[in-house]
Formats: sequence, C-alpha cells, structure tokens
Amino acid sequence: MPGPRPIEVVLSPQEKEILERLSRGYSSAYHLVQRSKMILEAANGQNNSQIAVTLGFNVDTVRSWRDRWLARQEKLQTAQNEGMSEKDLMTMIEITLSDAPRSGTPATFIPEQIVHVIAIACEDPKESSREITHWTNRELSEELIKRKIVAGISVRQVGRFLDEADLKPHQSRYWLNPKIEDPDVFDGEVKTVCDLYAETPKLHEAGVNVVSTDEKPGIQALERKHPTKPMIPGSPERREFEYKRHGTQCLIANFVVATGEIITPYIDFTRTEDDFANHIQNTINTDPDGTWIFIVDQLNTHKSESLVRLVATTEGIDHDTLGIKGKTGILHSMATRKLFLEDKNHRIRFVYTPKHASWLNQVEIWFSILVRKLLKRGNFSSIEELRQRLFGFIDYFNKTMAKPFKWTFKGLPLSA
Repeated sequence: MPGPRPIEVVLSPQEKEILERLSRGYSSAYHLVQRSKMILEAANGQNNSQIAVTLGFNVDTVRSWRDRWLARQEKLQTAQNEGMSEKDLMTMIEITLSDAPRSGTPATFIPEQIVHVIAIACEDPKESSREITHWTNRELSEELIKRKIVAGISVRQVGRFLDEADLKPHQSRYWLNPKIEDPDVFDGEVKTVCDLYAETPKLHEAGVNVVSTDEKPGIQALERKHPTKPMIPGSPERREFEYKRHGTQCLIANFVVATGEIITPYIDFTRTEDDFANHIQNTINTDPDGTWIFIVDQLNTHKSESLVRLVATTEGIDHDTLGIKGKTGILHSMATRKLFLEDKNHRIRFVYTPKHASWLNQVEIWFSILVRKLLKRGNFSSIEELRQRLFGFIDYFNKTMAKPFKWTFKGLPLSA
C-alpha cells in the first residue's frame, strides 16, 4: 500500500523564480542545482518516491531536503513580507539548500574575527565608502576580506554569524523622534497622564470613570482568494498571499482604565468631528450623572466645537457665552477649546497626551491586541462581516481577557 502523502510545498512567485534560476544556472553549485530541482518537483505535487526516480536520488535524501525546506518556509515567507531584496532572498535560499556545518569541525574563525563581523554589520556602509543604505551578506563578506580581517569567508558563513547574533540588516522599522519645543511642558504633560493612571483605582472607587479613548481608522475587510490551510505537525498555518478588498471601517474605542473593558465601541465608515462627539455622548449616557475623564491624543476632532458644546450642555453653560469659532471666546481656536475641555472643574473633562506621545494612551495597547488576535490573520467576506467580527471580538475580550494594564511608567524627565 502507498504510504501517507508528504507535506505539500507551496512556493511564492519569488521563491519559484529563484529556484528555477538556480536549477538551470551554469554557474550554480551542483548541490544547489539538484536540490532546487527537488523543491520545484515537490511544489509540482510530486511525492518523494517520484522525485527520487526522476532525479536519480535516494528517497531518504529527497525526504531530508523537503523537510529542510518546510522547516525554513516560515522564515522565508516572513522575510518576503518584510520586503527582503531579491538578492538577499536568493542568499537565504542558498543557505537553506546548503549543508549545515558538521558537528566536531574545528572553528575556522577566532572570536575576534566574529566580533568584527558583528561590528561591521552595525556600521553605516557609507563609512566604508559604499553608497548603499544597509549591508547584504555578500557585501559584508567583501568588506571583511578588504579590511584583511579574514583571508576569506563565504556569504553563507556571514549569514550564520548574523543569525546567531540575531542581527537583520535587511529589516527596518519606522520611528518618530518628536520635536519637543518645551521639554518642561512635555514632561509635565507626561507626568499628568501617568499620575492619572496611578490614581485611577481610587477614582474608580469614588465613582469616577477614567477612560482611554482613540480611533483606529482604515480597518480593511480583506478576503483571502483561497482558503487558509490549517497547521499540521511540522507545518504552520498558511495564508494565501492574494486577497480581495471589500472596503474599510473606522473604530472608536473606549478602554476603561480601572477594569480593562471596552465600552460603547463605535464602528462605521467615517470618524468626523460629529462622529467623535456623538461617541462621547453615547459613552456618557451609560452613566449620565457620573464624572468622566477621557484620555485622548491631540487630534483636532478631540478639541472640536462639537465637543465643547457637548461639555457646555452637561455643565449647564449657556452656548451664547462660548464665542464664535475662529473669532472669539472659548471657540476661538483649538488652544482655547482645549483649555476649556481640560478644565478640572468640569464633570466631563479631557486629559491630553503630548504631541507624538499617543503611546501613553492605554487604548493603543488594546489596539495591538486587536490586531494580533483578530485582524492580522482575519478573513472577511464583506464590510458587514468585519463589523460583526469586531463587535464579537470586543464582547469576547470583555468576557475572557479584560483586566487593567499594569502601568509602571511614571514619566521620566527628558532633561536633568
């Protein structure tokens, strides 16, 4: 009787193109040619025995290289998702299809040389007169030889050293170095938010609602063109690369700092000034006589005329005394509206995180949970399904995961 079918090999277009190039390249090493052919045949649906007959190898050899490829498949996919260049991807594939270092082989490189590999990888290539933004393994190998640190070193060996040091020159992440006009003011605003988090348990006992609020716009309803393949022993879940877009939704969420629950979520197509003000009104309606403190960032809709009028109504303030937007009074500018909205004498007030410091808003942590638990691997056939899944996740989160975050940051000053 025939044995069980081996685990299927699925190649991305980039991987297939590189393997085909290696399999027919006159300059490719013989082992790369043969192993590339094995993987291509496996991707065409051939089992190990069929590949062994076609290429003239032992079936155990074919099985071994199929398993090696499958073991590295997730790393290859992650590298492509993160924008790895074709040249670096080819190097990664060459490493995958090459023999691992044999145990017991004497070390070729002394510790000082390995340290130099790591040090150069962390340098700006321009310091070595290379007009590139980041190192590749091949260029690091050339630079090590040029500086006479080593007599010779393969691209694969450089890759091994970088893997061991967990260095990834091909990867990059955005970050923002905020322009802080007045460090003392910035430090004070940070401390205000952190002090409020520390006081929240007592405020909660006194009936004060402290809520972290923000928007997450542009949540896409993405439908995979083909079904996701569930994980099986030896192979992780595999998601289709291509998808259909069905539009986007905006989410405005309230994270209750004292309990960790999400209350009165808003999900719709827009997040206008009126949308945000209506959202705040709906939130207040859950405890209409209570005191509310909303932690928000500096977005203009968080300092709007609609929001001022809402608070004025709850405080019993005559709207005729508010002035005219852009001209006079409380409504004159965002700065004057902000002063009114953060007035500690109001039953409904707002506390603002500093500019470029929205990470202080705890709801941002919850948004990251939403992305990891639902959106990143979600499959939504329509806007309506996305909406229902979002509401469903929020309900599930409140029942099973909600708890206050342990906030230990106390607002360290930027200057002594």
